[in-house]
Amino acid sequence: MPEIVSKYIECVIYRVINGEYQFLCLKRNSTAKVHPGIWQIVTAKIDEGEKAFETAKREVTEESGLKPVKFFAAPSFNSFYDYQRDSINLIPVFIAEVNPKDEVKISYEHSEYEWLSYEDAFKRLHWGNQKERLEEIYKYLTSQELYKTLTRIP
Repeated sequence: MPEIVSKYIECVIYRVINGEYQFLCLKRNSTAKVHPGIWQIVTAKIDEGEKAFETAKREVTEESGLKPVKFFAAPSFNSFYDYQRDSINLIPVFIAEVNPKDEVKISYEHSEYEWLSYEDAFKRLHWGNQKERLEEIYKYLTSQELYKTLTRIP
């Protein structure tokens, strides 16, 4: 029977310029062992003894050089099946708003980045479940009623 585990996080980074939302997409380095060259949001493995939200905050800075000014737990999570380990992986997703004036400094894990509109980010992302979370997060960010229901993390 497959084991259910939670070892990874994902985080959607956004900024607002002139009332428009822009989302950060990162291109994995072509030399990456896993999934080289794909476009994605921040993804990372949770370190031993670290809480998922702590990993997400740390990885936002490590992978983009940015610091969240607002940080939320997304209303749902992603998942995937790892056939090699026979495990079902549940991935908490977070949302980080950053200062639009701050400069992106990508890590060695990525070769490029782009700030994209919701529509362009949706097209650019590789994974279907990351597209689904982006769509959901965009609805929450652009609806005052839904935005109020997001869980803010200090």
